[in-house]
Amino acid sequence: MARFRRHTGRLDGRPAGVRSPCLSRPPGAGRRLPALHQHDRAHRRSPSRTVRSPPVTQDLYELGDAPPLGQVPKRMYASLIRPERYGMPIDAFRTEVVDVPEVGRGQVLIKVMAAGVNYNNVWAALGDPVDVVATRQRRGATEDFHIGGSDASGIVWAVGEDVRHVSLGDEVVILANQWDESAEDIRLGADPSTSSSQSVYGYEENYGSFAQFTVVDEYMCHPKPKRLSWAEAACYMATAATAYRQLFGWDPHTVRPGDPVLIWGGAGGLGCMAIQLVRRAGGIPVAVVSSDERGEYCVELGAKGYINRRDFDHWGRLPDTSDDAAMEVWLKGARAFGRRFWEVLGERRAPRIVLEHSGADTIPTSMYLCDNAGMVVICGGTTGYNGDVDLRFLWMRQKRLQGSHVSNAREAREVTELIGQGLVDPCLSLTLGFEEIGKAHQLIHDNEHPAGNMAVLVNATA
Repeated sequence: MARFRRHTGRLDGRPAGVRSPCLSRPPGAGRRLPALHQHDRAHRRSPSRTVRSPPVTQDLYELGDAPPLGQVPKRMYASLIRPERYGMPIDAFRTEVVDVPEVGRGQVLIKVMAAGVNYNNVWAALGDPVDVVATRQRRGATEDFHIGGSDASGIVWAVGEDVRHVSLGDEVVILANQWDESAEDIRLGADPSTSSSQSVYGYEENYGSFAQFTVVDEYMCHPKPKRLSWAEAACYMATAATAYRQLFGWDPHTVRPGDPVLIWGGAGGLGCMAIQLVRRAGGIPVAVVSSDERGEYCVELGAKGYINRRDFDHWGRLPDTSDDAAMEVWLKGARAFGRRFWEVLGERRAPRIVLEHSGADTIPTSMYLCDNAGMVVICGGTTGYNGDVDLRFLWMRQKRLQGSHVSNAREAREVTELIGQGLVDPCLSLTLGFEEIGKAHQLIHDNEHPAGNMAVLVNATA
């Protein structure tokens, strides 16, 4: 099992004595690190969990700097979305200074070194389909802003009461799935991911990883793979853990050797993880992409081949099944897509599992193409939330349509082990600076992001 790595002095991951380049930060920002390193060394020599350190001498530290290990600063830099800025992500995110949230029982303060970028905060920036600020305010929250970010790598900087499994200085990555460990359904044996108390950190919940510091529940922390940079460690968890649950979390429909698996958006963050996981299990991944360039990227990751969705035009909602002419046109497109799948696979077999997240435009084709007694497993709806299904294909061919959301802690730990051992690559394709968080989400919104996963540096410089 992976163990937590203790932070050993340098905050940017460079060897001692190597100067790091200046981090992009607000004008006039300074960086003073030596005193922190001395305190960190003193902490490691002490057997006590209680860290005695000088009182915090200032309210706000610049990015890359921090109070002594074990101390909680009063203020922090964060990239905020406010309702009055809802719209294009490039305009919605702005760096501001806000209070650091309180560290409660069972919680830890993380000094965020890097943060991953996901589709959920495109929705947050747009204010659609959910106004996350208004939704939280209806539950009693007082904040009139949203700090997004559902992926992070960082250092445990302070711990709350009853924290037992992480320690000050541990280097961690974060699973964004939150739940109430005392919830009745969990105490009665439910998978925490299915609990009525479940929510997503950095989207449904405020104070995510696009900030200098973040507060998370202890169980959300997993050991940072030692071989990865801060950015690599920050970019993978949401996509990798989600794909892992989709492919291995729904017995008996788990990937087996020889299983053909159709993966929508194969070059995206979710898809690039899924391709590797399917191949690792002995399955045969076939990717759906929007360009030949992205398709070749998928082949390099291990896909058997790819289908360019732009070669087909039957996408969208299923026609009314009583409209024979419209259904015939749709079926012609769906059958042509199925023949292309056979050509790529090299044999006339249907996918036993279809990994879905695009939703409205593709669900009709996924359900049609899926093998008898196979499964379409979906974790999103990036093209819309209407799921049109010809029920004849569902019941007569005994297929399964399964929803899947993030993962539980075990699944997150298992996929982190695979990445830590070098069996799965995090597929970091682009690293941007803290002031470019809006730009990163705009790239996703415009479907102009590079293949793979993206990250932004927060306190790290590399």
